[in-house]
Amino acid sequence: MKIYEKAPAKINLSLDVLRKRDDGYHEVEMIMTMVDLADRLELQELPRDTIIISSQAGYIPLDEKNLAFQAAKLIKDRYDVKKGVYIHLDKKIPVAAGLAGGSSDAAAALRGLNRLWGLGISTEELKVLGAELGSDVPFCVTGGTAVARGRGEKLEVIPSPPQCWVVLAKPPINVSTSEVYGKLNAAAIPKHPSIPAMVEAIVRKDFDAMCANLGNVLEDVTLSLYPEVQHVKECMQRLGADGVLMSGSGPTVFGLISKEAKVSRVYNGLRGFCKEVYAVRMLM
Repeated sequence: MKIYEKAPAKINLSLDVLRKRDDGYHEVEMIMTMVDLADRLELQELPRDTIIISSQAGYIPLDEKNLAFQAAKLIKDRYDVKKGVYIHLDKKIPVAAGLAGGSSDAAAALRGLNRLWGLGISTEELKVLGAELGSDVPFCVTGGTAVARGRGEKLEVIPSPPQCWVVLAKPPINVSTSEVYGKLNAAAIPKHPSIPAMVEAIVRKDFDAMCANLGNVLEDVTLSLYPEVQHVKECMQRLGADGVLMSGSGPTVFGLISKEAKVSRVYNGLRGFCKEVYAVRMLM
């Protein structure tokens, strides 16, 4: 039997950091939603007790460093599963891009293995397991749109944003999330985005208000380290995207666009100097 799972990318419509915690992590408050750019996982049981991962992408680890591998090992250990699994990962989401590709793969592996092995693990339990793998994994288990607090594992589900186009552009660099957070002075953030205002805009399906309330306190840090990200952002604004923001710790920048006629202009303008550009829709 084969099980198939889709692992969509996420973007942060709002990302705020409240303080540095005693455990070394940062206390965050952010709004995440998913877009229709996705990896796909194919899972198949193996007769011997092993985990094998393959992928068409030559640039990702296929061992213990892979989050889907870690998810499989965690679920096998926790539920004493003596069977093996072969996971093929069809990679479409750019890596180290601020789009939670690895986290979404891990979440898809948890969901898929729960089905493959008939473990009957509840969604809430899967989210708790996911939190052991990474801060974005609990959100990726369920997807949708949510306000995330704590390290990102405390989730409050909210309605989907107003439907629109999303153009994603990743400059040819990789950004270390730990480096960006390490250089952030949480006590000296000049302006915090308004999470309540963004939630209200989303609930009212007010596209203009959503664009007006986009905010990410990590942006200044990443832009100061990587001028290429600043260039992508300015280009996207100049080409006419309605709202532009860096996702996560970067380097991917996204533009929200309400009118389809404008999408090709933004997409083609970015493709002139940026190889990884995607025009997708919000997932409802």
